[in-house]
Amino acid sequence: MSQRSFDDYNLSEEIKRALGVMKYVSPTEVQTEVIPRAMASLDLVVTSQTGSGKTASFGVPICETIEWDVKKPQALILTPTRELAVQVREDITNIGRFKRIKAVALYGKEPFAKQKEELTHKTHVVVGTPGRVLDHIERETIVLDEIKYLIIDEADEMLNMGFITKVEAIIKKLPRDRVTMVFSATMPQKVETLCQKYMNSPINIEIEASGVTTSTTEHKVIEVVDADTKLPILKSVTVVENPESCIIFCGTKENVETVYTELDEAGYSCEKLHGGLEQEDRFAVMDGFKMGNFRYLVATDVAARGIDVDNVTLIINYDVPMEKESYVHRTGRTGRAGKKGKAITLVTPYEGKFLRSIERFIGFEIATMDAPKHHEVERKRAAFEEKLSGRRVVRNNKTARINQDIMKLHFSGGKKKKIRAVDFVGTIAKIPGVTVDDIGIITIQDNLSYVDILNGKGSVVLQAMENTTIKGKKLKVSEALK
Repeated sequence: MSQRSFDDYNLSEEIKRALGVMKYVSPTEVQTEVIPRAMASLDLVVTSQTGSGKTASFGVPICETIEWDVKKPQALILTPTRELAVQVREDITNIGRFKRIKAVALYGKEPFAKQKEELTHKTHVVVGTPGRVLDHIERETIVLDEIKYLIIDEADEMLNMGFITKVEAIIKKLPRDRVTMVFSATMPQKVETLCQKYMNSPINIEIEASGVTTSTTEHKVIEVVDADTKLPILKSVTVVENPESCIIFCGTKENVETVYTELDEAGYSCEKLHGGLEQEDRFAVMDGFKMGNFRYLVATDVAARGIDVDNVTLIINYDVPMEKESYVHRTGRTGRAGKKGKAITLVTPYEGKFLRSIERFIGFEIATMDAPKHHEVERKRAAFEEKLSGRRVVRNNKTARINQDIMKLHFSGGKKKKIRAVDFVGTIAKIPGVTVDDIGIITIQDNLSYVDILNGKGSVVLQAMENTTIKGKKLKVSEALK
């Protein structure tokens, strides 16, 4: 299959337009292999690293084949973590933006009632963690009889986190007549067994490990005497490498706190991310990093999944991951989208056995490099400090790009005033210079509604609707806070 353009897949104008806005020029290898087969409704088992473009590989076919008029969910995507659920929901929303596809994320530590309410509205795609999805199934707050697609994302991590039995319980509740796709960075025996049991003659697709074995990422190891010498070496490495953007991975949240405090006090533009933080704070840090509000992120492995940032130039493994797969997921955050990246791992003698296990797993020995010498650090310090005090890094943010021409309007009426989506469409499309194509996702709640206005027409619609009734009712209208 040598297709090299999204035009080859017979996609609708709305999907092609969204891909264009998101700057998806030509399909990645996993997209080339997956999209045509998924469009042909084949079951797939895909071994592919993080950062290879796999979300779009299933997101494009799902958004293309979804029937907008059907109120019940047509696709279910299971992810191992909350962060990844939110990331995938965002990607699906962006790809399906101009088709007005509504995706909902379901995960723990968020009020069940809020999600239950969201599911009463038209929902095309549900993305969620197995525990919370099963909870909704058991409480009958989610309807499964229209599900055409089941995606199990990062299946190996589902296994590591003990979710496989929940995944099985969910599968048993789904319609038999569906397309199932499993994505995994590695293929443990239990995942293979799951595929054989619940899939229909699946096609196996293996994509070379882009984050590890290709030339886009350079891998290095620095041998350190003991854990106490890591901090000064870490600082020296950041001065010499002077990255645009860097994630420093630690094995524990205690180490994250220690490293973060040290860098913060030294004036680094940095933030921290670990499982001990409130969910809201974790999302805020993720968003801030994507937007480029700070240059250094100190994190545990919770951050290796769900960070979709194109230009992380340096990964530093402050602690060697004990799980060999984690090395692949961590280093897959750099060298993305064909850009050059570097991964440097600090290794104590005690951690040597973990490193050897990683090297066996990735199939090559990682070259060692010397810790930066004092004179080298001093020579590069001025440039480092200039960048530290300079403007923040501005990122290539897909969501920001796709949202720049969109204004979300807030209306002071909803279901209780008997207002339906067609009422908004009928009224707004009559405004001079506005067409149905300029109206995006419409969300109607009991006492309020939100309408996305596309193509930069938001202010025109806002002005017109201040003096226009909907179904004979005068509603207050304002720009919704993002």
